[in-house]
Amino acid sequence: MNPDDVVAALRAAGCVFAEDEAALLLAAPGPLGPLLARRVAGEPLEQVLGWAGFDGLRVAMAPGVFVPRRRSELLVRLAADGVRAGDLAVDLCCGSGALGMALRVRVPGIELHAAELDPDAVRCARGNLPGASVWHGDLWDALPARLRGRVRVALANAPYVPSEAIALMPTEARDHEPRFTLDGGGDGLDVHRRIAATARDWLAPGGRLLIEVSDAQAGPAVSLFERAGLLPAVHTDDGLDATAVVGTLPIG
Repeated sequence: MNPDDVVAALRAAGCVFAEDEAALLLAAPGPLGPLLARRVAGEPLEQVLGWAGFDGLRVAMAPGVFVPRRRSELLVRLAADGVRAGDLAVDLCCGSGALGMALRVRVPGIELHAAELDPDAVRCARGNLPGASVWHGDLWDALPARLRGRVRVALANAPYVPSEAIALMPTEARDHEPRFTLDGGGDGLDVHRRIAATARDWLAPGGRLLIEVSDAQAGPAVSLFERAGLLPAVHTDDGLDATAVVGTLPIG
């Protein structure tokens, strides 16, 4: 199959960046036909290729695992600020482990723990995070009790799409990523409330919890952090179309 035919097939399938995708598929190892068929059928390009680009890294991917979005690079950048080697970091809702992977590159020597509910994603994250502890379970409950009160920074790229908005998402997300990795409940903040509710038990004094939200959710997220006893701050990056809320546990 020549490159023009690959581009035409991708365009017919509605791929906006058909030329770029065609170049990646043509350069991928293995037979082109099955890869192209998967992409044309709507599977995310990253799952088809077996990797996703994130914060300058190649993150290994697997079918059905949540694909990291570039906007989450804001969380990593904020988390790295003020963290140093030896500090304890936690990646909640870690998915493929992309955020923890990028944080370890930015701050070598941190002690990294990650937690994820999806067993397929756990396997993927363990491959991306050699030497880290990747725990299978629900949020903080997945972590060993010995980490309580010691966490310097926790990143949580938790699902924040309101339930009614799931139907408006691209089909590649709706059909090929687990719904629980997307659906954040009525206002999109159900999982964030659960994370914030017990964050004080896990954070060290001065420790920080970082969550990703939409711009419209920033105000409600600030309020839920305040109710949880955390001091909130909102950060945005227009280039990434990203909004993050950082909650700090007061010292003393």
